[in-house]
Amino acid sequence: MKRREFISLLGGGAVAAWPAIARAEQRGKVWHVGMLDSVPRALNTVNFDAFRNGLRSLGYVEGQNLGIDYRSAEGEVERFQALAAELVHAKVDVMVTRGTPAVVAAKAATTTIPVVMAASGEPLSSGIIRELARPGSNVTGLSAFTNELIPKRLEFLTEMVPGLARIAFLQNMANPVSESQWRELRNAAQSARIETVLIDVRKSEDLPSAFEAARAQHIDALLMGNDTVTQANRRQVVELAARHRLPASYASREFVEIGGLMVYAVNYADLYRRAATYVDKIFRGAKAGELPVEQPTKFDFVINLKTARALGLTVPDKLLVAADEVIE
Repeated sequence: MKRREFISLLGGGAVAAWPAIARAEQRGKVWHVGMLDSVPRALNTVNFDAFRNGLRSLGYVEGQNLGIDYRSAEGEVERFQALAAELVHAKVDVMVTRGTPAVVAAKAATTTIPVVMAASGEPLSSGIIRELARPGSNVTGLSAFTNELIPKRLEFLTEMVPGLARIAFLQNMANPVSESQWRELRNAAQSARIETVLIDVRKSEDLPSAFEAARAQHIDALLMGNDTVTQANRRQVVELAARHRLPASYASREFVEIGGLMVYAVNYADLYRRAATYVDKIFRGAKAGELPVEQPTKFDFVINLKTARALGLTVPDKLLVAADEVIE
């Protein structure tokens, strides 16, 4: 922990937590949170712990005054609808979702239970919310900036891969935000005079053939979408990229931690932690539709140096200096 963060904690954060704890204890109620996520809890430990610790700092302790019902689509997007219905039937006090398909399913399943987006790609342009300041209906939470970061991800890839001429976007195009991401990539690539290829992946069974198609089309690098399918199968995705010797830029750091080349993305653990503050406000009586949707403030630029060497790439000093973390 940095010195100034430690001093800040002593000066304000720790003191502020006491009233929150006392307030939670006074309620005498066990709050029930339903989580609707794209991956199993075992694959989501860092993010889940950030959310749970955020709630703990506000006075909510699992097993005492808090219960968390975690449901995962496990890479099968079509399961979200049934899982959301199960959480409604369980009468949770609030639903917390990750990803656009999850929040769409939650919103369709209930108009009364508050829904907090721990992370959702472009909730405004996808029509999930009415406006950022007053989202309306029963949904609020955090945006994940999936579109805005694409030009920078492409820029980093062009610096990492000399002579990059053809790039493929590998994504589940059934995801409501995918089309705008694809458009963003095409526009950025056109400006850089790079040819783009779309590889649509709807289910885990599509992944091997997707990478074979990329290799057959002489793709120089991949820009990976962030979707339920890729998230739940991230180890397979990373292994296929290595097998086919395809440099890839990912949209969450979990891929790079298990061998992916590089990531430039929002810090999802921070978003999950901040989602806890929304849950607290709702438990204290706030209406979800009146709580402004917030933007990311922390980002990850991580390079896996070992993977770069395996691909025969020399990481430019410019990228090494810019990276938040380099994995040896």
